[in-house]
Amino acid sequence: MRTLVIGDIHGCFFELQALLDRAGLAEDDSILALGDIVDRGPETPQVVDFFRHTPAGHMTMARTIMGNHERKHFGASKHLVKLSISQMISRQQLGNVYPEALAWMGNLPLFQDLPEAIIVHGYLEPDLPLDQQHPTVLCGTMGGDKILRAHYQRPWFELYSGEKPVIVGHYNYSHSDQPFVYQDKIFGLDTDCVHGKALTGLVLPDFRFVTVPSRGNLWRQVRKTYQAPVSTQAKPVPIWSEKDNLALEQLLEKVRTAHATLMSDLQSEPGFSELAPRQQARLYSSRIETNQFSTFMQLCRVGRLDLSTARKILKDPATLPKINAA
Repeated sequence: MRTLVIGDIHGCFFELQALLDRAGLAEDDSILALGDIVDRGPETPQVVDFFRHTPAGHMTMARTIMGNHERKHFGASKHLVKLSISQMISRQQLGNVYPEALAWMGNLPLFQDLPEAIIVHGYLEPDLPLDQQHPTVLCGTMGGDKILRAHYQRPWFELYSGEKPVIVGHYNYSHSDQPFVYQDKIFGLDTDCVHGKALTGLVLPDFRFVTVPSRGNLWRQVRKTYQAPVSTQAKPVPIWSEKDNLALEQLLEKVRTAHATLMSDLQSEPGFSELAPRQQARLYSSRIETNQFSTFMQLCRVGRLDLSTARKILKDPATLPKINAA
């Protein structure tokens, strides 16, 4: 059984699915995200939903630890901190699911101690047992930064002397689309996917890197979409009329038809049925890269395309694409 550890996803659902396809995981393998799965990217609701409700048969286990962004969402709900613009946008994206997502984020673990490596989002204080680490250090908050600066003159990873490797996210130490490796002990997987570089994973136990390129500077695009000031109060969820729902269902039927046609074409190709499930998924993804409804088709492929999910993606009936007459 293998584990795919994934760097900061930040609402990049398309890149997440592409990375899973490229990793070629089997059904008894598992996924572990390093936190900061939310904020800045265009598909925070879909990423949250994936890690909260991975469908049976798609993957044995998909889980995440807490990053500083999840911690800030939960802290703001307790009036301990104020949300930044990226969190306000995520709250608006999540809509009426936000209270449930908040409760879920507040219960995420701060670390995972796997047989192959220690998994944290932010940092480790050198020579301190995991159960004695300060939560702000593990999450990589500004408070954790202050603790490290006050006690150490060198970067934390240069002082780490433990026997087990440490895998972290939070900061792009390489300042590129490549992962950071320090003395084969520290593995930094944040490669700024949401800012236009790449999404990176590390397959355990063989420590094999997997990476996919970003679609572009998605945080810049999201900021442009939400140029109007975001209120600190949750905005009303758009109301979908019966006519809107009917039009959306017609659109989804076209997507389902396109999916069925593509699957029929793929299954007729020699050797397709002999491919592993992830190899089949990878080939499917390559065929829909230029399709304007690729996100819907990916959801259709894994059996998760329904009216409720589609409404969350489109956000507002005013954005409903025009449907051509049959």
